[in-house]
Amino acid sequence: MKKSTIWILTGVMTLTFLGLLYVQIMYMENMVKMRNEQFKELVTRSLYGVSSMLEQNETKYFLDQDLEEAEAIYRAPRPAPSYIPPIETRDTTADYIDRPANLSRLRDLSSTYSTRQEILKGQYLYQKGLLNEVIFTILSQASDRPITERADSATVSDYLASELEHNGVKLPFEFAVSLRNGGIIYSTDAYNPERQTDVYSQVLFANDPANRQHMLNVTFPTKSDYIFSSIKFMIPSFAFTLVLMIVFAYTIVVAFRQKRLSEMKNDFINNMTHEFKTPISSISVAAQMLNDDSVRKSDKRLKHVASVIIDETKRLRFQVEKVLQMSLFDRKNATMRMEEEDANGSIDSVINTFKLRVENYGGRIAANLDAEDPIINVDRMHFTNVIFNLLDNAIKYRRDDVPLELAVSTRNPDEDTLEIIIADNGIGISRDDQRKIFEKFYRVSTGNRHDVKGFGLGLAYVHKMITLFGGTIKVESEQGVGTKFIITLPLLK
Repeated sequence: MKKSTIWILTGVMTLTFLGLLYVQIMYMENMVKMRNEQFKELVTRSLYGVSSMLEQNETKYFLDQDLEEAEAIYRAPRPAPSYIPPIETRDTTADYIDRPANLSRLRDLSSTYSTRQEILKGQYLYQKGLLNEVIFTILSQASDRPITERADSATVSDYLASELEHNGVKLPFEFAVSLRNGGIIYSTDAYNPERQTDVYSQVLFANDPANRQHMLNVTFPTKSDYIFSSIKFMIPSFAFTLVLMIVFAYTIVVAFRQKRLSEMKNDFINNMTHEFKTPISSISVAAQMLNDDSVRKSDKRLKHVASVIIDETKRLRFQVEKVLQMSLFDRKNATMRMEEEDANGSIDSVINTFKLRVENYGGRIAANLDAEDPIINVDRMHFTNVIFNLLDNAIKYRRDDVPLELAVSTRNPDEDTLEIIIADNGIGISRDDQRKIFEKFYRVSTGNRHDVKGFGLGLAYVHKMITLFGGTIKVESEQGVGTKFIITLPLLK
């Protein structure tokens, strides 16, 4: 699959997932908003009901008070009337405001007249006057009563609980009665408006003067849980969407890695073909020369052909070993023969092998094996291959404008560690490449140089072996200046 196709699919799926998440989030926000508005409406209706019930209680209070006064006056002894007053047909309320006279008149009328219509008319006028007086009293005197008498905390609590339950709000609540300017008259113990985001308020006794009005304030400590309960069914859907996004992202990453790995393997096959083709061709030519009688008769030419066959065979064997190293990366546990090893001695042996090769390029190799304790626990063959690979890379990636300079040193930075440093003055490694050089099949670009061939396994193999030995390896490099590899291994105790 082409990279462009993968990127198009990635873009389409990303937009799809983002759109799906946006729709889910907007739906959740709308659900929360609608639930809040519904809750507010129910609470407002409940608070209005409490206010209405308190006003009805106050009206009843003044009516009872007025009736008690009227009954007291009615039961008081009075002199008998000397005459029966005529019935007046004037429809005036003022005549009945004087309650003792009205009661007496009603009594006299009931005993004198038998006309029921006149009795009902008189009672109506009396009640009308009585109600007018009660209303006037409420308007003029009700606000003078203490709020604790007009709306005591127990009554408010009972009415509030009843109204909330009637409207379907079955949540614990805290309330307070306060002045309009904010001063609290009384409240429940846990009432704290600073801890709540929403405080619902209702004016008590709306007909009171503005400077004497009181407010009923209610908060719901568990309101957020109540609102959340209406959208919790969306959480699994939201979680599944996130899981799908993560899986999709992981799939895309794996697809790119597989594509990159496929490209590296193709490059590996091409390089391997080239590396094998050269020594095989040389051996084939040498074999053909052996069939020539003139070559067989000349000891010098025969020796030269034999040396070519030997050198190319060694080269071919080395390349085959590098290919076989790839099998280590496909095993969870590589077969290791860990044993006590003198790092200074092993490194010195590899350096002696490379000295002639370095000198052929007009360079030199310096060894400063100064570690006082060089004993480590490693696989001897793999440890030797590690040093060999690093020195071989230093030669392959040398600069043509300056003589090759190689420096190998060992030291003990502390009593438990051995440090091996291999430095060169080659072409160097860019910062971007430094992060990838230990990856399998990765090969550093060599610019205009075309004589550097390989499989991209050398440094990956080195990193794996050092890790299996319990150590670490890091690189310090600057393009055009050189490269330094620093290996740290634990000492054998």
